[in-house]
Amino acid sequence: MNKIAMGAVVGTLTFGFALEAAATEWNVSVWGKRRAFTEHIEKLAELVNEKTGGEFTMNVSYGGLSKNRENLDGISIGAFEMAQFCAGYHPDKNRLITVLELPFLGVETLEQEVAVSHAVYDHPAVADEMAQWNAKLLMTSPMPQYNIVGTGDPRDELSEFSGMRVRATGGLGKAFEAVGGVPTSVTATEAYQAMESGVVDTVAFAQHAHLSFGTINQADWWTANLNPGTVNCPVVVNIDAYESLSDEHRAALDESVEEAIAHYLTNYAELLGRWDSVLEEKGVEKVTISDDTLAEFRAKAADPAREAWIESIEGQGLPGQELYDLVEKTLSDTKSGS
Repeated sequence: MNKIAMGAVVGTLTFGFALEAAATEWNVSVWGKRRAFTEHIEKLAELVNEKTGGEFTMNVSYGGLSKNRENLDGISIGAFEMAQFCAGYHPDKNRLITVLELPFLGVETLEQEVAVSHAVYDHPAVADEMAQWNAKLLMTSPMPQYNIVGTGDPRDELSEFSGMRVRATGGLGKAFEAVGGVPTSVTATEAYQAMESGVVDTVAFAQHAHLSFGTINQADWWTANLNPGTVNCPVVVNIDAYESLSDEHRAALDESVEEAIAHYLTNYAELLGRWDSVLEEKGVEKVTISDDTLAEFRAKAADPAREAWIESIEGQGLPGQELYDLVEKTLSDTKSGS
């Protein structure tokens, strides 16, 4: 083969390897099925694919890569590049972001939930803690305040929460425990069976989860305004995978987060808009808790939980008070539009 021909072959091979090297494929571990809770991840994958001309793709797996409680572990060992998890599944591994699961923080909208979550995610101590798991916090999965569904007679007085077996994780579980409830932290995918078998009397979820995991189909009633708090479920990426991205692909990922969250908020608003018709269709009674009962619940659950959390975190040499103050300030600024 002459030198010209050989050069052409080498050039072709080099070009081919360059194309192969430019392609990036990530595996993303979530659970359940596609629903409002995962729409920002699906949108992110779509946007990144579009912005890179198909060179950066994400394969979103619903339970095929890991169990939901093990997603952070999978990220830490590089079993996959991106994952979603909920802080309440393993609060010992993500102590600092559990500030966002304290009861009765006063978050009223999903937009406020995004603001306070991302403010906490951006705190250096939070980033350092997650880096211990080789995880970088990318975006939150904002959820409205949780409310409970149950069977039998509605529980609309605080005394009726005593002895109530409730599926509630993290700070929500502690809130119900403070008023005599018996929380259990079965996973979202186990909640329907737990309710069906009588392991729990009630289940605390956001609206989308009551639909997606079928607990609304077991329910006789739903609390419209208990609003004790919510869980915080970040989307994280493996740090090594993130840092190995080309500048173009990393920019495509980072720049798509805000648009993915905006899509999520729009989609969730549509779900909330049809919630009353879902209750009516399924014959579920809408229960409104009195102001006096709510005030009593807050007094027994909110202050003690906050003080205990701050004391515990500070006792570990971490900035508990600083993070709680950050949540309060961010929430205040967001509500005032500043």
